[in-house]
Amino acid sequence: MAAGALLLLAFCTRYALCDDYFKMGVNTNSAEATQFLREYDREASGMCYRVTMSQWKFVTNITEYNRRRMLEELALSSKFEKLSWRKAAAYDASRLSDPQSRRQLSKIIQASRSSLPDEKFTEIHQLITEMKEIYNSAKICPFGQKPYDPHVPRVSYPTDFPETNRGYQPYQLTNQPYQHYQPYQENSEYPNYCDMQLDPEISRILAHSRIESELLYVWTSFRDKTGPKLKNRYMRYVQLANEAAVNTGYRDAGDQMRAAYEDPSFRASVEEIFNQVAPLYKQLFTYVRRKLVLRYGETSVRPDGPIPAHLLGNMWAQNWKSIMDLVMPFPQAPNIDVTSEMLRQGFTPLRMFQMAEEFYTSMGLKPVPPEFWRGSMLVRPPQRSVQCTASAWDFCNRIDYRIKQCTEVTMQDLISTHHEMAHIQYYLQYAEQPQLFRDGANPAFHEAVANAATLSVYNLPHLQRVGLYQNKTHDPYEVSMNFLMSMALEKVAYLPFAFMVDQWRWSVFEDGVQNMNTKWWQMKLRYQGVTPPIARTEADFDPGSKYHIISDQEYIKYFLATILEFQIFDQLCTVSGHSGHLHECDIYRSRDAGRLLSEIMQPGASKSASDIIRSMTRGKTNRISPESLVRYFRPLELWLRVQNRDEQIIGWNSNYHDVALFAPQKASAYKSCPSVLLLIFLIIASFITALKIKKYQSEFAWPAYHDHHAIYNDHHSHIPDYNPHHAHSPDFTPHHSHSADFTPYHSHSPDFSSHHSHTPDLSSHNSHKPDWSSHSTPYKVHPPNLQEIEYVENKKADKRLG
Repeated sequence: MAAGALLLLAFCTRYALCDDYFKMGVNTNSAEATQFLREYDREASGMCYRVTMSQWKFVTNITEYNRRRMLEELALSSKFEKLSWRKAAAYDASRLSDPQSRRQLSKIIQASRSSLPDEKFTEIHQLITEMKEIYNSAKICPFGQKPYDPHVPRVSYPTDFPETNRGYQPYQLTNQPYQHYQPYQENSEYPNYCDMQLDPEISRILAHSRIESELLYVWTSFRDKTGPKLKNRYMRYVQLANEAAVNTGYRDAGDQMRAAYEDPSFRASVEEIFNQVAPLYKQLFTYVRRKLVLRYGETSVRPDGPIPAHLLGNMWAQNWKSIMDLVMPFPQAPNIDVTSEMLRQGFTPLRMFQMAEEFYTSMGLKPVPPEFWRGSMLVRPPQRSVQCTASAWDFCNRIDYRIKQCTEVTMQDLISTHHEMAHIQYYLQYAEQPQLFRDGANPAFHEAVANAATLSVYNLPHLQRVGLYQNKTHDPYEVSMNFLMSMALEKVAYLPFAFMVDQWRWSVFEDGVQNMNTKWWQMKLRYQGVTPPIARTEADFDPGSKYHIISDQEYIKYFLATILEFQIFDQLCTVSGHSGHLHECDIYRSRDAGRLLSEIMQPGASKSASDIIRSMTRGKTNRISPESLVRYFRPLELWLRVQNRDEQIIGWNSNYHDVALFAPQKASAYKSCPSVLLLIFLIIASFITALKIKKYQSEFAWPAYHDHHAIYNDHHSHIPDYNPHHAHSPDFTPHHSHSADFTPYHSHSPDFSSHHSHTPDLSSHNSHKPDWSSHSTPYKVHPPNLQEIEYVENKKADKRLG
């Protein structure tokens, strides 16, 4: 008895002092769980406010002091997260009676890495912080050019060089009048400052330069400054993330990331969605490639192959809108850009935000509180360093909401303003939910709702209603095609990249960190049809050039958000009474659309995504569907099919040259495959020929009769003609001989299996094997001699002549 009690005490002590205890979750007391969640909501809201305020102060006034304060608050938040996880994990959420309590406890436990020991928990956060700092500090040198005073107006420089890869020609990076680089001149008085960052300098060059050598330089240089420095840290991050996921009950960190979508077949569902939009992407890809061939030539872009990644106007080839000037369907018709009209009407950043607020209040949604106008940073402040990336902020106190944006009077910033105000509207709608539920129904919903609202702001009918577009002299069809092409370059071109980023990340979590760079480019070739412009190795670690990967931010949500935004927009247009093409729908001033938006946003994360989609579609479906996106771009797809009707292939072929850029070992095997097969074939053929000769010799053994003269009787002679072509051997005709099928991702290399291997069909001739069974006389077998053969042949010749 005492021994049993001691054993039970040891068991309880063991599990009370280790993480397995928390994973077990033995407390089923609903009252205690409810009290814990009530306390957590209060404390988590306060901690969220402190961390968000420290981050706001840093990004709106970048100083070392503000940075240290932010890091201190983040460290404190990590401790709070770990302590809260330990308390939440003590409850058995599956046995609690209240479904909302179960959902909140699951949210605390599922997404956290607090199951790691303290030192490893600190290490993984430190690794992520270091990787962010390395990424943000990456700077490159100008491309063979010197910086100059940006306030000096542009001047012309004579040059004899054409605009080719081998020469430089003065050019302007954007439409702004004071952005320009001089040709390189050696001058020690002005040192070559290597201070070009991704945003804005590198991004502007990739977007506006059409000099291939310069595009290649900035594309490569940025990766050289990021990937090699990040690789080892990322490998350690993968190890720790997997350990945390396994401790929490998942197979790996990818499985933990996917749990937020509450779909057991999530990977298959996402793959199915991508397959439904792939035909539209391939039509767009084929058209864009043809235009790039016309611009850069077949030496740079193969007419039936993938596209080099540096020619698509973006560091990651994820948004092709910057090459609109090269692919515009109707150059004589305008591309919708109301920037000049906004300037003519005297727009200011404040007026743009007021216009965005009125867009949502016209649908019956909430106005922003006064704190928004007092606290937001709507323009770049003078004389202090700030981070200008547009973003919406929720300070977790149900009062304070802000936007940070260095707004300029452009159409693009007008769209961005509406987008960020949609996020603020989402915050306002679910403000009464508990802290854990103040989020989207799944990670894709926030972006999807914000993008769905702005789809209405893009289009021509809305711009006409608000008085920003009055030009009616151009063909409406041509204007619509230009608009849809611009949207496709932004939305459709983005889908394969948004899909493959986490496919790569999940494969690394599952299969390990071997060949990470090769896997990255294999997936980019398979899904995007994009190859690196120069050879890449495992030392390069090109995935590190994407901030979301090294900053531990999932990316599949952006793929789903792009699909879901069109599905939401379709439903908003339906309830608003729109009829006609989906891309012409405007939900401005539609109270019915506003009510539906409110129904989507108010629950926050308190309901599953499937429940909200079922409610939104009035029971038609509970799944994210790409049908609305395909219907939105249907007019453009029909136009693209006509433009691509003479193309030999819709999509891309890849060959061993493409594979060799990132996987030389596989490419060499791919290239040498037919030679190896031919050698193997010749060896086998030689071996079988030798066997046939040996068999032939054994078959033509000669019997020794007791009466040696009987054999010379012409009438009874059964000696076959000695003709080696009539030998009966096995039918060795390896038709359709298939080598190892190494055809990665639509790879169409020369088809080595398309030709038939024609060895002589030795089975097609009759083998005249003598039938000795008709002789009853015993015999001995011995080989024929020369005299016997000559005698028989002579007798046969005489017979034929006679």
